Amino acid sequence: MIRILNNDTFVLETKGTTYAFKIMKTGQLMHLYYGPKIHVDCDTDLSEKQSNIPGNTVAYSNENTEFSLEDVDLEASFYGKGDIREPMIECVSFDGSTTLDFVYDSYEMLDEKPSFTTLPTSYISDGVEQSLEPDGDEDSAEKSFRFDGSEENKGQPAKADGSEENAEKSSMAAGDAVTLAIKLVDKNHGFTLILYYTAFEDTDVITRSAVFINSTNQKVVLKRAMGLLIDFPESGYKITSFHGGWANEMNRCDTVLTGGKFVNSSFTGTSSSRSNPLTLMAHTDSTEDSGLVFGFNPVYSGNHYTAFEVNSFGKTRVVSGINPSSFSYTLYPEEKFEIPEAVLTVSKDGYNGVSENFHCFVSKHIVRGLWRDKERPVLLNSWEANYFNISEDKLVRLAKKGKDLGIELFVMDDGWFGERNSDKSSLGDWTENKKKLPHGLKGLSEKIHALGMDFGIWIEPEMVNVDSELYRNHPEFVIEIPGERYCDSKVNEKAKSENKASEASAPVQSEGRNQRLLDFSNPSVVDLLFEKISVVLKSAEINYVKWDFNRIFSDVYSKHLPYERQGEVLHRYVMGFYSLAKRLTEAYPEILFEGCAAGGNRFDLGALCYFPQIWASDNTDAVSRLSIQGGLSYGYPASAYTCHISASPNHQTLHETALLSRAAVAYFGSFGLELNLLDAPSDELETLKRYIEFYKKYRRVFQYGSFYRGRSGNITEWTAVSPDKRTAVGMIFEKETHAEERHLTYFPKGLDLDKKYHFYNIPEKVSIKEFGDLINAAGLPVHIKPDSLIHNAVDRFYKLDGDREDTVKYGDTLMNAGQRLTESYSGTGINNVRVFKGYDARVYVMEEVE
Repeated sequence: MIRILNNDTFVLETKGTTYAFKIMKTGQLMHLYYGPKIHVDCDTDLSEKQSNIPGNTVAYSNENTEFSLEDVDLEASFYGKGDIREPMIECVSFDGSTTLDFVYDSYEMLDEKPSFTTLPTSYISDGVEQSLEPDGDEDSAEKSFRFDGSEENKGQPAKADGSEENAEKSSMAAGDAVTLAIKLVDKNHGFTLILYYTAFEDTDVITRSAVFINSTNQKVVLKRAMGLLIDFPESGYKITSFHGGWANEMNRCDTVLTGGKFVNSSFTGTSSSRSNPLTLMAHTDSTEDSGLVFGFNPVYSGNHYTAFEVNSFGKTRVVSGINPSSFSYTLYPEEKFEIPEAVLTVSKDGYNGVSENFHCFVSKHIVRGLWRDKERPVLLNSWEANYFNISEDKLVRLAKKGKDLGIELFVMDDGWFGERNSDKSSLGDWTENKKKLPHGLKGLSEKIHALGMDFGIWIEPEMVNVDSELYRNHPEFVIEIPGERYCDSKVNEKAKSENKASEASAPVQSEGRNQRLLDFSNPSVVDLLFEKISVVLKSAEINYVKWDFNRIFSDVYSKHLPYERQGEVLHRYVMGFYSLAKRLTEAYPEILFEGCAAGGNRFDLGALCYFPQIWASDNTDAVSRLSIQGGLSYGYPASAYTCHISASPNHQTLHETALLSRAAVAYFGSFGLELNLLDAPSDELETLKRYIEFYKKYRRVFQYGSFYRGRSGNITEWTAVSPDKRTAVGMIFEKETHAEERHLTYFPKGLDLDKKYHFYNIPEKVSIKEFGDLINAAGLPVHIKPDSLIHNAVDRFYKLDGDREDTVKYGDTLMNAGQRLTESYSGTGINNVRVFKGYDARVYVMEEVE
């Protein structure tokens, strides 16, 4: 709900939060409050008291000397009028000046966002270049490049708003979200800035975005574009951000900011595994379940930027938008630039409270299409089983093993196209390799479907190898430094010899994983890839696509754009990515598209607008996934990230973990397998079958239930609870165990205090090999040599009883007193004990007793 009080105060309300700001007498927007819901009426005064400017600050004007914009909580602010904090917009006008003075002009209440802020339907003016004749003294090369400004930069993804246009993407009822548009006008030049505020009653989320319009008769160069600026009157907040790298994503980092600036940003060309765009801001005494916590997340898949700045007056400013480093964007008269939307939420119930808000919002308003609410299938991926060494026979045999275990979807990963036997060739040549697949994609797909399974493939549409037909035919379609056409490998020797003179002084191109980026800032490249991938998707019955992106940006230069607009390349690339993703997902709505970028290098809200799920990390180790999936859980629902059981020792870390531990961690997401089942022993296959059956039974709870983090560190606790709170599934994981630490208590969360629950675990048998030669101390009539034929034979037919939990308790008892688990092995007794060797886990079920 949005209310306007006294013709100058705007109040946005959700079920549990309030956001308020007002128009100052000088036309700026003063931020009043954002936090847990409060009563605000016409008599409520939340304004700061300003009577004089302090010290060496600058007064806004000679007529208004009682305040400086440097010491005001604002909703939008800019350089040049006294406020030296992080600005929202920076630009260079036609006369070279940079001062901006945006003041209030008008407002409008919208039932839905205007068309240029809904789902992207075009970008770069629908891909049509406008060749205009130069006139006056304007540079002809620059003038001839102009685009029609009618829908310049249209293409940002945004939350599904329930409008008729988005009816197929979101089932949200009309009226669940309402938008306020505030028009600001620059007093110096006449530029227009429209601020959009949307309140989502059901999820306690406010979104903010902005559109900059060049409403002058001269060009302007935009240098900074933030969709969010908000000031808080206090400082000393704890800032939480999530950092890492390949195979090490989403490590939580906390910084208490009492002065200066903290920046969470990306300059990889993507949202980045180095710094995920999600950030949190909390009171320092906040915990998972209590305390005031704010959450911020831009809807953007490129170089993002979120800054927290404390000024000399103890105020904290938060800005979020496009990273201004190397960014510029030229706008001609009447052209507009849409700035990425930012998602805000707040909770007084700690980090879990903010997470629940984010989870509900992403599930309802970011993810869309047929897969928004649909249970994700259990899949088997061929990568760690075969890598590039695939064949139709191998794949079918692997799929048959998976079918026997209850797998629903078989995915053929990299290696199926062109001459793809390593990562050095064939990207861009999307034609099946008939040596590996003699019957093509169609023949393999038919065999997989005949088994009763769905079929999926891996693609990397944004990349190209120099050793490919696509690169040889279209070198102009690649992001490269000018002057160098060929890489150092021996490709197209004839062409290289013809260019020896220029090659001697040409720059060397930097590659990642032996590949280069296709220029998605060029609409022709996007069109070509849409055609190529469409041919593939039409050639067979394909139910799933894993869309990968295996490097970061380097040598950024587009042959499609003139030199003076090279600052637009990275942003236009993101718009091209959105365009292709939108076109393919709308053309093939029944296909489940999974995003991937060397794991989590593009895990963000923009990508989730098109990909209902994203591969969390190339690291499948259960121990590593505790922090990776735990980090993701702060801002993204479990249905959005994929989690697989993989081999032990793990391929990335060589950690050895029990099968139950690997399953326990992988359960809390979209679940699958990354195993060579053809080499797995029969007892492991039987266990996997049981684990898959268990997951299917509680799949809805794992994927769409409320997720709660408990303890973290050496002991990790997670709980997923169904919306009606009748069913919950929990996990406890201990990394390192110590002698005589026999007792362990599991504390579930999110249960109904007054419901009575049957609490039990997955019953497990314990291998005698877990105890080594200690088995001989159990009074056996004969001595058994560890790992001998006799030892292995006994282990095959005889297992020890493990720990078993089976009790009935009320929800408040389980959550507050916890469930005291069966004592662990501590040097004596090997039967009916909980065997925790380190890196061990247990899974517990809580079901309401009628």
